[in-house]
Amino acid sequence: MGPSEITRERILKTAARLFADRGYEATSIRTIATKANVNQAAINYHFKSKDGLYGEVLRKALRGLTEYQLSHAQETQAMPREQALGEFIRQQLRPLAARDEVSRYIHLFYWETVRPTAVYRKIVSEEATPFVGFAVDLLRRFMPKADQRTLIVAAAWLIGQCTVFVRHREQLANPPVSLGSDEAAIEWLTALISAWALAGLAQAQPDGLEDRMVGSDLMSQPATAAVKNANRRTRLE
Repeated sequence: MGPSEITRERILKTAARLFADRGYEATSIRTIATKANVNQAAINYHFKSKDGLYGEVLRKALRGLTEYQLSHAQETQAMPREQALGEFIRQQLRPLAARDEVSRYIHLFYWETVRPTAVYRKIVSEEATPFVGFAVDLLRRFMPKADQRTLIVAAAWLIGQCTVFVRHREQLANPPVSLGSDEAAIEWLTALISAWALAGLAQAQPDGLEDRMVGSDLMSQPATAAVKNANRRTRLE
């Protein structure tokens, strides 16, 4: 690695730490330059702007949290579907036990839940497709008749069931939850979320969804019509 690459990497690491600690808005280019021991011209040379730098930090964070599962996708796909679901959930919960760099990634995404940025939306649209596709393929094994839209929503739901614990792990470590971050805690939570997910998926087959939801007190008339129309379109396709 040459001097230019070393400088670029130092800027990225410094920026990741500051963005994780302070959030995007409260972190200035001047502060990053000072902490990284570079001038602002070096940041502009490598990343063009603050948005460009933040985008690269987010890109690296997303890849850091998903690359293991994507690199082992074939192994997961070869498992029975219930085992594959459990493994997917287990890997999503792995950051609970992470420290240092991965911990900073979690803080970055926590800031995005509080103060979302346009940069984050752009990077997610570019980087999340392979991982979402992996989750969709997994859920298609449980809902083979579901359309693509339904599967994407199901994938977002499943990922969300895991990330809520990861993003809020510091708060959940306190009573009354007292969620641990060791292997035993991850296995316990994996089993719990897997059981809930399997129970939900068993009830989520499109053929029976309309019958269970239409007429329910939980649904308004517009929502009832929407379900009917969605199922009608699915059958026509």
